[in-house]
Amino acid sequence: MNTKIDSKITDSEWEIMRVVWAQDKVTSREIIEVLQQKKDWKPATTKTFIGRLVKKGMLHTETEGKRYIYTANINESKFIKGILDEILNNICGKEVGNTIVSLISKATLSFSDIDKMERALEIKKKDAVEEVACTCVPGQCKCKHTCSSGH
Repeated sequence: MNTKIDSKITDSEWEIMRVVWAQDKVTSREIIEVLQQKKDWKPATTKTFIGRLVKKGMLHTETEGKRYIYTANINESKFIKGILDEILNNICGKEVGNTIVSLISKATLSFSDIDKMERALEIKKKDAVEEVACTCVPGQCKCKHTCSSGH
């Protein structure tokens, strides 16, 4: 799979990808049937979104007779991890912890999820610092750290 993937997808394209990830291999008819339960899209609308995802490299197309079979070119968890990494890399280092806390407080979690997080936090405590450094250039955030421009 040496296709370049454009991972910037819309909310509607997310809907399509979730069906493909859940089904592994799927036809446009199957995607349409699943999403008719959630969205009021005409079949042509769904096919337009599928076409965009193929152009972005997110979906692979194979023909089986007269049908097109779609599969994902990227694993769902790898895709989500990439998006989260991109977000965390694009905010001030001092805000990463608050952002993670916000995600946790908004999520519905199982006891098992919480146990995994507690174990991960225990491991992270070994490398914790007194204060996380700002990772921005002067003027890129509202931190009160000392820098050459006096911001």
